Amino acid sequence: MPLTRRHFLASGLAAPAILTFGLNAARAATILKLSHQFPGGTIDEGDFRDRMCRKFAQAIAERSKGALEVQVYPGSSLMKTNAQFAAMRKGALDMSLYPSPYAGGEIPEMNIGLMPALVSSYEQAIAWKKAPVGRKLTELLDQKGIILVSWVWQSGGVASRERPLYAPADAKGLKVRGGSREMDLMMKQAGAATLSIPSSESYAAMQTGACDAVITSSTSLISFRLEELAKALTSGRERSYWFMLEPIMMSKTVFSGLPKDQQDLIMTIGAELETFGQAGAKADDTKVEEIFAKAGAKVQNLDEATLGKWRDIARETAWKDYAGKNANCAELLKLAEQVS
Repeated sequence: MPLTRRHFLASGLAAPAILTFGLNAARAATILKLSHQFPGGTIDEGDFRDRMCRKFAQAIAERSKGALEVQVYPGSSLMKTNAQFAAMRKGALDMSLYPSPYAGGEIPEMNIGLMPALVSSYEQAIAWKKAPVGRKLTELLDQKGIILVSWVWQSGGVASRERPLYAPADAKGLKVRGGSREMDLMMKQAGAATLSIPSSESYAAMQTGACDAVITSSTSLISFRLEELAKALTSGRERSYWFMLEPIMMSKTVFSGLPKDQQDLIMTIGAELETFGQAGAKADDTKVEEIFAKAGAKVQNLDEATLGKWRDIARETAWKDYAGKNANCAELLKLAEQVS
């Protein structure tokens, strides 16, 4: 696909954050822009999601021999977080590493990617891709203009300003950021008030007192330095009711405009990097405990009985509400429950 006027114009945006991996600058290349909301680092240091994007860019440049380049824009430097999904669907953004439930306002089915207590282990999460639920979700997104390039799941925990949020009884009276509509339904039933913000805004919300507890991935708990404000951490290392699908996605409009060999290369490298992504997520589940403990926070892991209490609430609130949205949601939930 030749460089389009849109690519030339977009190349001037957010120049300070740009990360280009190309082997031959004098040679005309197709340039793809990959945006995400997480802090930037280097290919070897920092938030693993940013590192994964950089590794993707590097591999694309090397293996396409410079015919295809990926520019990575961290920290929502190219585009605001919540605008990225719609922009991909329209072909105005090429790629994003994007939390699936952030797209739930446009496509309700996407909230399956953060359904409380539906997924409780990495083994269960990773099995989705090849299971009927994964095939159904991939097909649905394709119809909506999105290609799933690389599947990444993350476990999450709870950082609290004061008292721990561990069991459902602890939620009463707290202002909680859950990360999805369905997570909020479960928290409200447990007695919490909820607020809907991207994880990148969590620090400010906790700092001002607008939020008492933030539920997010272990990686985001680290990257957004919430240990500086928290006195308690409920870790997602052993088990969790918070597992999020946070894949690298691509605009189908842009993807379809590429030659077949470049399409195949993108999908191949995306699949290869899934192992790196899952290893990074698991490593951060351990690292977050160390960071919060060092900062003086009380650290706890959920036991199976407490997870069961959360699941009971989720089943009667979030799961029921989601299944009632439409036939696709009902089918996705049913298929997801078959993955153990």
